[in-house]
Amino acid sequence: MLRLLSLCLCLTLLVACQPPETGSASISFRQHLGDMPNTGFAQVSKPRPLSFPADHGAHPTFKNEWWYFTGNLQSPEGKRFGYQITFFRIALTPEIQDRSSNWASNQIWMAHAAITDIEAKSHLNSERFARGAAGLAGATQAPLQVWLDNWQLTTTGSDFPWYLKVEDPNFSINLALNPAKAIVLNGNQGVSQKSPIPGNASHYYSITRLHSTGQLSIRGQRFTVSGLSWLDREWGSSMLDDEQSGWDWFALQFDNGDDLMFYQLRYQDGRTHPNSLGTWVDSNSQYRTITANELKLTALDWWLANDGTRYPVEWRLDDPSRDESWLIKAVIPNQLMDLSVKYWEGAVDVYPIDGGTLVGRGYLEMTGY
Repeated sequence: MLRLLSLCLCLTLLVACQPPETGSASISFRQHLGDMPNTGFAQVSKPRPLSFPADHGAHPTFKNEWWYFTGNLQSPEGKRFGYQITFFRIALTPEIQDRSSNWASNQIWMAHAAITDIEAKSHLNSERFARGAAGLAGATQAPLQVWLDNWQLTTTGSDFPWYLKVEDPNFSINLALNPAKAIVLNGNQGVSQKSPIPGNASHYYSITRLHSTGQLSIRGQRFTVSGLSWLDREWGSSMLDDEQSGWDWFALQFDNGDDLMFYQLRYQDGRTHPNSLGTWVDSNSQYRTITANELKLTALDWWLANDGTRYPVEWRLDDPSRDESWLIKAVIPNQLMDLSVKYWEGAVDVYPIDGGTLVGRGYLEMTGY
């Protein structure tokens, strides 16, 4: 795995630095979110009022930030797809050191995109990098615009609808998004504390249902699609401790109108960290926080990547308070994001644990394996 210095040098010299080829050494999420010095950056120490649409925009005084979209879509003919589009903003220093050039910036942008074609059992993914300067990448608040070249999140007014656009040689995504539920503040009034250490936290909100319509194309074949998307928004400056290896993040949309977000933080030895957290959202957008000991996750089956890494692709989720249990199963095992930051991210189906028909769909992200 690349040392942190390699990451810093690569991000600083992006115009001359190409992303690693598939299968090469990669940067871990733990390095990105835990190891980099955070002196001088703004810290998340307590809740603050969030204001919308302003907080949909960037927060450049914090070190890390992302706009995370996932969704399950379907064509009129019944062909199913999963998709992911994520914009990452990374600050290298708290302030810009040289403002004499249009290229001067302390902000680096990375974007990931993927489509899972369930019927074809294929998963296509891609990434891009750019400086936050000279119009190459950035974000504005009014109107909301987040972009990296021609990968874009845009609006035409002050708020919704939002438009997602990704154009890549092998696939494209063009979607219009409208919220079906209100904004959810995860954790303590929107503060997600990742460890007991002060400052290891993020501001974190979600929109757990976004009606989504538009088009996908895969190697030149175009599909009209509709379905549900999920937005996760986080920003902060330090999140993971050395004792934490990564997380398993679930975003589940049930057919009865309920939604569940739960992230299981893991110790280096695989045990569940007590700062694991979730949010249960009912069909009327009423929500409650879920603590680490309220749910139980058990890995049932694994997929073996080419590099020998094992990823759990089938899980049992038990909720004793509801006296309910579910089987969460990847729609296809190989949904690995084999990019500069390597992680597993893909569409999942949800079933009753004792068998029966589909009761929900969602997305699963796994890091640190």
